[in-house]
Amino acid sequence: MNPLEGTAGVRGHREIDLALLDNAEALERNDPGGMLRAIASAGAQVRESAALAAETDLSSLADEGRPRAVVVAGVGTAARTGDILETVAGPRCPVPVLAHRSAGIPGWVGAADVVIAVSASGRSPEALAAAEAAGRRGARLVAIGAPDTQLHALADRFRAPFIPVPRRAPARASLWGLAVPVLLAARQLGLVKVNEADLAETASRLDADADRCRMTLESFVNPGKSLALDLAHSVPIVWGSSPLATVAARRFGDTLSANARYPAVAGALGEAGRGRVGLLDGVYGGLAEDDRDIFADPSDDESGGPTRLRLVLLRDGGLAADEEELDGEPTAVEERRAEAVQELAERRGVRVSLITAEGGSALERLASLVAVPDFASIYLGLAHGFDPMAVPAVSEMKELVSP
Repeated sequence: MNPLEGTAGVRGHREIDLALLDNAEALERNDPGGMLRAIASAGAQVRESAALAAETDLSSLADEGRPRAVVVAGVGTAARTGDILETVAGPRCPVPVLAHRSAGIPGWVGAADVVIAVSASGRSPEALAAAEAAGRRGARLVAIGAPDTQLHALADRFRAPFIPVPRRAPARASLWGLAVPVLLAARQLGLVKVNEADLAETASRLDADADRCRMTLESFVNPGKSLALDLAHSVPIVWGSSPLATVAARRFGDTLSANARYPAVAGALGEAGRGRVGLLDGVYGGLAEDDRDIFADPSDDESGGPTRLRLVLLRDGGLAADEEELDGEPTAVEERRAEAVQELAERRGVRVSLITAEGGSALERLASLVAVPDFASIYLGLAHGFDPMAVPAVSEMKELVSP
């Protein structure tokens, strides 16, 4: 029996509806909340949030000089913005950056530190508790989220800068709207070098990928739809070859879970090489030589065959030479590891989808690794008959834990 089949899994294992993926009108009908449009707005999010951050007086952040540490507090997509700040700042960042995913803030945070509280809704308990604790301890605070909310009120109470990010979609579709203000706050502190050209190029990259993945393009020329078909009826393994690519890999794991309801293993390729690469030899991985059919049609795996692993490898070899010397894992080592795991997978008959970073800045390279997987997760969910905007389990979870 296929592990994805059963009382709750039959729907998830049904055959991919190719007619749906290549029918723009049907896609739009099956996406009533407009998740595809929300993801396609990523470039516009960069521009809008950069403008809103520019209109916010952030000078108080830098008045006391360089902080001892920066804590980015939030959960889910909000916490991913802390990961983005850490990777974009890179090994030259003069202070530690921590993405904090629990309520409140670490016990060591005090007046010498900066806390960036992030919540797309403006009412996340974790972000609110972090802002409250930062204000009480005298830490420098900046808050980012929906305007006219509890988070906004807390920022006003502690006379802290608040960068408004209008909420037009779920947080997972608002990654860039939340991430850019975090980066610009850190720039005010002298921790990252993100200039207007970097933002413009990143927005243009996201616009271009949204155009390549638009719903009117058929699967064979649409990288988002093609990747969705690659992942059909598989257990996705998403590994990033560098710290920046690992952020993108974990982001893809998040969106596969929420938008497509697919289980996924996501993380750093360096960690995988120390143990998780054993998945390739597991029950969903390699087949014994005697069990392989070299004449089999590759499409058989997507049409009712056994559930198999599908490796998605995100490669980023764009680090500058001087950064390599500061990084514990030089680019050359990361690239050799990526080539090795790809060869191991191919030896075992595990198919590989490869996405390679492009762009001149860290932020643009990250965008090039995030955009197509974002679309793929939505197309995969739509092809299985799910509404990617509505995630019942998330709503029920919130109801169960609310006081």
